[in-house]
Amino acid sequence: MLNSELLAKIKKIELRSRKLVDDVFSGKYHSVFKGQGLEFSEVREYVPGDDVRRISWNVTARRNKPYIKKYDEEREQTVIFAVDLSASGTFGSKNITKNDLIAELTAVLAFSALKNSDRAGLLTFTDTVEKYIKPAKNKKHILKLIDIILSYKPKNQKTDIDGALKYLNKLCKRKALVFLISDFYDNKFDSMLKVTAKKHDLVCIKISDPKEKEIPKRGIFSLRDTETGQMIDIDFSSKQVQNEYYKNFKIHQNYLDDTFKVAKTDVMDISTDKPYINELIKFFRNRQTKLAKGNF
Repeated sequence: MLNSELLAKIKKIELRSRKLVDDVFSGKYHSVFKGQGLEFSEVREYVPGDDVRRISWNVTARRNKPYIKKYDEEREQTVIFAVDLSASGTFGSKNITKNDLIAELTAVLAFSALKNSDRAGLLTFTDTVEKYIKPAKNKKHILKLIDIILSYKPKNQKTDIDGALKYLNKLCKRKALVFLISDFYDNKFDSMLKVTAKKHDLVCIKISDPKEKEIPKRGIFSLRDTETGQMIDIDFSSKQVQNEYYKNFKIHQNYLDDTFKVAKTDVMDISTDKPYINELIKFFRNRQTKLAKGNF
């Protein structure tokens, strides 16, 4: 049973997400996420100029004149939200944690998928795959996905993006639209990200908090790594400590930038201190531009 506080949070997310879908993203999702392939519609008589590879030889033989197969775009597609629920997602220096932000983003995109008659599923992971919910397309199902992101207690704390993507690729035989949502505090997943981007329509959503990009300028602090549980005392007044922190931060950011670039995947950078709607609008606009240029 859900407690009243969680129910209220889910309801609030539902109302806000559906309003955004109706007021802002209506039509945008449909225009930038195409159906996956073609489905057979009917046969019609051949006319000069038609692709001969589409000739239906069985029908042609029966009617003694050439007929070709006609196909329509297969609109319905499968959408998978691959969500990182490792311990670092519980952090938030503003009014919202990273996990709460992930739940809202998933809701907006899932309700957009529902309006487009697409099926949405959920794969949650830490350093193992924690839970998988098969794709479906109804309001109750989407609310279930939001509930899991907000209330599920992961068995593990760390992050393994490579393992999650391997599981996803084995699970989804056909091409799917995949939203990989994480703070990406992990490495050595570049090869598998490239494989996944080739197999699926992959969109990476990078979640961050402003406090992760800066450290105190003075004082000794006892810090706990949320993913390992390890406690350590750090003197932030030390120039060496400050330089080492920003050096490692920069190295990791460069790794992520290179990984996304090589995989040729779309990326959204969304922070807990800024309205995510602006980044979503920017993403849809950029993707429409790519489509117009034939880059998909």
